[in-house]
Amino acid sequence: MTTGSPEVLDLRGLRCPLPVLRARKLLAKRQSGAELIVETNDPLAVIDIPHLCNEDGHALLESTALENSHRFHIRKG
Repeated sequence: MTTGSPEVLDLRGLRCPLPVLRARKLLAKRQSGAELIVETNDPLAVIDIPHLCNEDGHALLESTALENSHRFHIRKG
């Protein structure tokens, strides 16, 4: 497991498929157990990010709807 705060990846303003591709690329560079918070306002991310986690073996710790965006807390598997 990592110590400290999770890394935050601000992908607001990007549209499908860029948020999931950028999250996947960053997670590939991290060690197992690393945590990442992805923030996006792409409406398809609510489908794409959980699918990414399921496909790649990551844990989606939290999915939070914000006023004009969405936040995903992911732990790399």
